[in-house]
Amino acid sequence: MSSDDNIPSEYPYAWSSSSQLSPEEFLTKYKPSMIQDDGTKPWLWIRKSTTDPEDTDMVAAVEEATEILEDVTTRVEEIKNDDSIPVRANKKKGTKSKKEVRETVQSEATEKLKDISIRHGFVSGKWLIFAPTDKVDLVWSTIANSLISGPLASTSAHCAKVATCPKHEVPNYSHVLCLYVPNVYDKEDVTEIMKILLRKHGMNLMGVKSNLYTAIGLDSKHPSGIPSTVWKNSALMPETDIKKLKEEYFAELAAAKNNDTEKTAARKAAAGTVAKSKPKLKRKAENDDPFASEDDEPKDTKSEAKSKSQAGGASTSQKTAKAAPKTKKSSAKDEFGSDDEVAEDSDAEARKAEVAAKKATSRRKGAKRPKEDDDNDNETEDIEERPRQKVRR
Repeated sequence: MSSDDNIPSEYPYAWSSSSQLSPEEFLTKYKPSMIQDDGTKPWLWIRKSTTDPEDTDMVAAVEEATEILEDVTTRVEEIKNDDSIPVRANKKKGTKSKKEVRETVQSEATEKLKDISIRHGFVSGKWLIFAPTDKVDLVWSTIANSLISGPLASTSAHCAKVATCPKHEVPNYSHVLCLYVPNVYDKEDVTEIMKILLRKHGMNLMGVKSNLYTAIGLDSKHPSGIPSTVWKNSALMPETDIKKLKEEYFAELAAAKNNDTEKTAARKAAAGTVAKSKPKLKRKAENDDPFASEDDEPKDTKSEAKSKSQAGGASTSQKTAKAAPKTKKSSAKDEFGSDDEVAEDSDAEARKAEVAAKKATSRRKGAKRPKEDDDNDNETEDIEERPRQKVRR
């Protein structure tokens, strides 16, 4: 292979079956979105085996192909500047347009390059895949794992690489991924790989490119205008079939996700049945709600309880009121009365007690009460009857 298609010796950013790291460890440690190319690490590599198919006479093929490329570049420039060749074709005159003449020269060059590749045994190449930086890690790990132990492991594909990040930031940068095949001109073989990339991985493919094209610097921007891929997608498979395979992949992916979601929900539901439930509140069966709080008790129940409480309270009050005997106005201290009211009540009670004591003493002795006592009696009567009548002097 060319220098760009060869893994440098002792290159730390390449994995093979002899590597100390496992594929998972390698893919985790080295991610294309996280590694910046400083001129020493432009690619990450994965090899299915330590021995890859080799091209025979690569040097001779490159020399011949380079001459063809230079000749075509010159001729295309001449066609562009040849005023005798019209811009538009004229069927009546039998003249071809500049575009038609140019495409004829380019098609002939493509056949010559194929002949050079086959004669010299330089027929290796790769499927091209592009991915944006935010998706490149997933695409790369998918291709790598498939090549090592997945659907691609049973194909002739033997090696893969992905571009790291450029040294300087490039807007809307896309990483190129290459999946290497031993013979790009084996249509049946490259088509088989194509079907797997579409149906099993849903990849966006950009065609098959010869390693000889890479070696001579032939890309999509080359001034010769020669197509930079040996096979375009539509040349290997109808567009309807390509679309169908991708749709089947994504439908299967969606179904798998839904199935996983259902399984997860079923596991959670099963776990919930064995979990200890919270005790329910004691209440009537018709109002039993395991998700209600104490404040959510039905209004009827609350009203009934409140009525019973009020009724019970009223009954108790009535019983207490009936049981209590009627008494005269108590002379006990009123906590809410003023200091003057308390003092007045105390003086009146003291005077009444004093008069009552004198009467009792006088009756026990059987003596005639002195006039002073009569005055005191009148004074007592005055005190007791003061609210009802005038005091006699």
